[in-house]
Amino acid sequence: MSPTLPQSPETLVPPRETDGLPALAAWHAAWAASAGLFALGALWLAGLGGPAVFGAMAMVPPGLAGLALLWRDGVVERALVLALWTLAAMSASVLSGGLGGPLAGIAIMPFVAGLALGGPRHGVRVAQGGALGSTLAALAGQISALTVGPPAAEPLLASISALLAGGAAIFAMRLSWRLRESRLTAAEAATGRVETLLAAQPGLTLVLEPSGRVLAAYGTPPPSLDIEALFQHGLMAAVHAPDRPSLLSALDRALAGQEGQTLFAPRLALDRRVNMIVRRMDDHDGSARLIAQAFDATRQFATEIGLEAARADAEARNLGKTRFLANMSHELRTPLNAVLGFSDIMRQRLFGPLPQKYGDYADSIYQAGGHLLDLINDVLDVSKIEAERYELARESFDAREVVSAAVALVRVTATDKGVSLASLLPEDALEVDADRRALKQITLNLLSNAIKFTPVGGSVTLTLETIGPYLELVVSDTGVGIAARDLKRLGRPFEQAGAVEQKAQGTGLGLSLVRSLAELHGGRMNIESTLGEGTAVTIRMPVVAVARAMPPEGGAEIIPLNAGA
Repeated sequence: MSPTLPQSPETLVPPRETDGLPALAAWHAAWAASAGLFALGALWLAGLGGPAVFGAMAMVPPGLAGLALLWRDGVVERALVLALWTLAAMSASVLSGGLGGPLAGIAIMPFVAGLALGGPRHGVRVAQGGALGSTLAALAGQISALTVGPPAAEPLLASISALLAGGAAIFAMRLSWRLRESRLTAAEAATGRVETLLAAQPGLTLVLEPSGRVLAAYGTPPPSLDIEALFQHGLMAAVHAPDRPSLLSALDRALAGQEGQTLFAPRLALDRRVNMIVRRMDDHDGSARLIAQAFDATRQFATEIGLEAARADAEARNLGKTRFLANMSHELRTPLNAVLGFSDIMRQRLFGPLPQKYGDYADSIYQAGGHLLDLINDVLDVSKIEAERYELARESFDAREVVSAAVALVRVTATDKGVSLASLLPEDALEVDADRRALKQITLNLLSNAIKFTPVGGSVTLTLETIGPYLELVVSDTGVGIAARDLKRLGRPFEQAGAVEQKAQGTGLGLSLVRSLAELHGGRMNIESTLGEGTAVTIRMPVVAVARAMPPEGGAEIIPLNAGA
């Protein structure tokens, strides 16, 4: 059966010194009453008079003073009560003639009171103070006997005072030791609870020396670690040899005050894995210790290995798919160019007239072939980029020329659809260091998308400018717009937004190719859109060629250094 822990939170609190305060007050009250009765009995029964009676009466105030601890208790208050016990004992010893008088047993009462007042925490010191008080009382009595002379023999009263002091000592020792035993029992119970908790934990906790020697072990060890072997041979011997440097590094990090963590294979079970976390724990004497927690990580390790294998397999499959698309796109373009060439010859009636129906067929073949060629080109470019086979042909050129050429290519399409196309280009030359074809492709794709999804009467605006070293190309339209939930998907291959009829107008490769080409230049693409109002796509690339100022004719001007300055 598994160990259980107590449910009551009160059992976790050790007894305090104030827990025995009522018994301590009762002990003082009993002594005050006994001392008072003893004084009255000595006066009435034995006919004892004079200073000895006052000495017996002097032992009553310390008992009454102990009752005041019920209202205010502390180290200072108990020290004052002990001092009063010492003064009272000295007074009784002096008045009764010292150790040979009828109150000889009273001299031991400061020590007895020290036992009762000390408690479990300050018991030794207070008892030592009480012993000093008893010594002073005995010395004072002896000095009095030597000065005044020996007292008359009163064996009965001396016996009674000794019995009173002995009984008070018995109850004082019982009072003190009972509280000590309560604290000891509580400490043992707390230690047992902690050990039970440590033994019931799911992992293994080890207390180590910096060398790796195991000092203590708690909890449930992983199936691959043997506790007996750990104690006999140490932690290092239980670890597979190739993993020992990693374990040593974790121990060094822990000794340096950091958290050390390592994963190792046990020497006797190489198919399993153990995850260990190590931290520094300074001992009570200041010596360095390490506390380590070990857990069985075999399942986690197997899962990670499986995920890594699955990822590698997925990457291999994706690479194979990309290479297949690249090869197939290249092979398809050759016959498609022939189809486009022959259909164009038929469209233009270069070899004679054609019936109207056949002419219409030729136009449809040419348009469909052109669309298919564009699609194949996009697939080929995207495949090359994904396969990391696309190489930029960087050169210095005026970006306005490339952008203007792209605008000219789509202007006829915009005019036929009834869409207004405007371009805002800087007046000065805009030198960039980029791939000319890639920049033209970016511009064409953005303008074609904007015109395609802008209704009749709408407008498309292209803006080209520089911001520091960045070339910024913005294409905005007043088209149908894009929903917010679709914005995050756009830019990935074959991802489209909008209704079914809108998706039928494209393939989902245009924006993906734009994003990839911009990233190859070290730039990025940003899309802002409001459904029903329009879209703005911004391309920003760090390709602007920074012009350096030419030195003045004749070289730089030399300014003489003013020695006086």
